[in-house]
Amino acid sequence: MPHTIRDRKKLLGRIRRINGQGAALERALQNGTDCDAILQQIAAMRGAVNGLMVEVLEGHLRDHLAAESSAKKRHQDLEQIVRVVRSYLK
Repeated sequence: MPHTIRDRKKLLGRIRRINGQGAALERALQNGTDCDAILQQIAAMRGAVNGLMVEVLEGHLRDHLAAESSAKKRHQDLEQIVRVVRSYLK
């Protein structure tokens, strides 16, 4: 069973918290909140998204890449992961 299905409840919880942080950030901007609080909220959201990325990436590496029996398929999967990580870190 893929890790995103197995860990669906936990991942959805993370997404809901990120959505809540986004809504709080929107309210703060609408209410004219000081920029230090805005910056803190943005940093918290970035940390939450990074945590989600790490969790999904780790599960993918453990469940898919490590389980590949063919060196060619493993290399293809690795290249795909590298592209995603490079895109994420831009």
